[in-house]
Amino acid sequence: MFNNRALIGVIVLALLAWFASASFYVVNETQRAIKLRFGEVIENNIGPGLHFKLPVFNTVRIFDVRVQTVDSGATRYLTADSKAVIVDSFVKWKIADPKQFYEATRGNIQVAENLIAPRTDEALRNKFGQTQMSDIIQERIAAESKKEDLAGKSKGPDTVEGAREELMVEPVQQLDAAMRKELGVHILDIRVKRIELPTEVTQAVYERMNSEREQAARTYRAEGSQQAEAIRADADRQRQEILANGRQESETTRGEGDAQAAKIYASAYQKDPDFYAFYRSMQAYRDSFDGKGKDLLVLSPENSQFFRYLKNPHPGAAQ
Repeated sequence: MFNNRALIGVIVLALLAWFASASFYVVNETQRAIKLRFGEVIENNIGPGLHFKLPVFNTVRIFDVRVQTVDSGATRYLTADSKAVIVDSFVKWKIADPKQFYEATRGNIQVAENLIAPRTDEALRNKFGQTQMSDIIQERIAAESKKEDLAGKSKGPDTVEGAREELMVEPVQQLDAAMRKELGVHILDIRVKRIELPTEVTQAVYERMNSEREQAARTYRAEGSQQAEAIRADADRQRQEILANGRQESETTRGEGDAQAAKIYASAYQKDPDFYAFYRSMQAYRDSFDGKGKDLLVLSPENSQFFRYLKNPHPGAAQ
């Protein structure tokens, strides 16, 4: 009897465990879910968290709503002027409406990609068929110039990798509107990895880019020369001002020094005029007779005041 009760208890616990595991499910942050009852969707776009369902009656399909990528590969398109270009692109998309996505693809990502790829090709073919080759070249040049400014180097005129095409704005909008209706997915972007131009226009594109770069270089050099001239002119002006101020200050200082010296000399000479006269005569003798043997003076020894101290060491006393 005890064994029967224990067995029944184990069976009950097992049924409870199964019911709990079959009744609750978890949706992660990167997922969305739909709840079905015998194949019919009864609850759509279930968000992250722990949720309840009725075992047997309800089934749950969980979808990854992160961004997916479809690589379209290199495809040949004709432009409006019947020029061929090779475009290598890829599409970024994600699930927007889980219910519609399930009904259109039975929740199969590969089926969705197989439906997105031809519609992308159609949108690109229509867009390039409405675009002139000159517009594509201009777009390529602008994209290449932007990449050069960002990366500091050129990758060549005929290919550009990872560039965001302004040409793709309209195809993205058209493809997104169509895929929302048909598949319940959101087309985020169509990215062009590479556009190969025809051989005959590649050199023309390169020459045009080179011409634009040379023109920009000439502009930069001209602006640099103008700024250099302005800097040199300003430096010369400052130099002249500094020199003029320095000369003015030096002349003022020299004049003040000479005035001070004259004042000192005058004050000193007034104390003993005879000694001053004698000192000046000695300086004149020294400057006149430098000892080289070529000194010649024609003077009257009787009346000349030049030799008065040689004739009479104390001329003041004789008087």
